[in-house]
Amino acid sequence: MNRLLFSLVTALTFATTAAAHFQELIPNTEIVTAEDSNVIELQLQFTHPMERGPLMTMEQPVQFGVISPTGREDLLPSLTAHPVADHQTYRASYRIKQPGDYLFYVEPEPYWEAAESLMIVHYTKVVVSAFGAENGWDTEIGLPVEIIPFTRPYGLWTGNLFTGVVKRNGQPVPFAEVEVEWRNDGSVTPPASPFVTQVIKTDANGVFNYAMPRAGWWGFAALLNGDKPLKNPAGQAVPVELGALIWVRTRDMK
Repeated sequence: MNRLLFSLVTALTFATTAAAHFQELIPNTEIVTAEDSNVIELQLQFTHPMERGPLMTMEQPVQFGVISPTGREDLLPSLTAHPVADHQTYRASYRIKQPGDYLFYVEPEPYWEAAESLMIVHYTKVVVSAFGAENGWDTEIGLPVEIIPFTRPYGLWTGNLFTGVVKRNGQPVPFAEVEVEWRNDGSVTPPASPFVTQVIKTDANGVFNYAMPRAGWWGFAALLNGDKPLKNPAGQAVPVELGALIWVRTRDMK
């Protein structure tokens, strides 16, 4: 009985961990004021944010860029590799040039998840507002799968309702599953596995809502099946999980 119980717990824990991948694209701030440095530091890693790991090794991203008030910029040359515990992550610096909203985005190299027998590609973005202009935050980047915010994705208090629409090739995706995780700073221990990843669905118009109960960074990941398979490291054609991710930050009222 003890052996059976141990096996069951191990299997459930493994299954939960395997299902909660999030591509992180985290800036050092979501709002730049006149009193702040105009240099944004961005951290890119593939991990389980609520569980604080483990990290998965990232290969060189396919694309990394920003849509700024001056247009679209390729930031791939600015990426620097940053190994953490034998796993590859990346960092980048970006200098804000003028007031407006800056939409950073990344398309990672497909990741082979052997536990689920599929390739994972999470198209991820985050919005940084600079110097009070507050325009452009709902611009569509044009990623194959993307979350377009209906709620301005910065200046959010803890408890605010975040609303967005999931799109695929520019069209809303009804009844899509959206996973939500808080980027744990070590102050919270989930009491059971369902508390690690919140799960919601879009409505018939592809729209979802979620009230964020704690200050910090929140990741929203709409998970969709890819249109065609990709080859895994062994050269076998396998299914693809496409993720549309957006990161937003909440702050406590003080």
